[in-house]
Amino acid sequence: MKTGLTKKQKVTEVFYNAKDPTAEIYTHDTKLKKRLLAYAAQCPELCKQADDDGQGGLWFEIDRRRISIRLTAPYSEKRKENASQYARQSKDCKKYHSELSKH
Repeated sequence: MKTGLTKKQKVTEVFYNAKDPTAEIYTHDTKLKKRLLAYAAQCPELCKQADDDGQGGLWFEIDRRRISIRLTAPYSEKRKENASQYARQSKDCKKYHSELSKH
């Protein structure tokens, strides 16, 4: 969808306070919109789409207890290398099994 907005203008904002049980999420992020729409369909008592700004941004109201913020430490060089090796091995294994299933 062409919106005329720059990437910098396509924000995600989360609003909540200590008093209210609900939070508001405003986002242009496609993956997050899909996740929130799916969650709203699955749990309408906890999440609902509140508004559409007409420029690709959606507003959601969600139970504040359903939101968490996860901070992750950066990967060490050793962990990066191990993950890379694992990915290469998995790719080779999938390729091998794919070729076997053709025969």
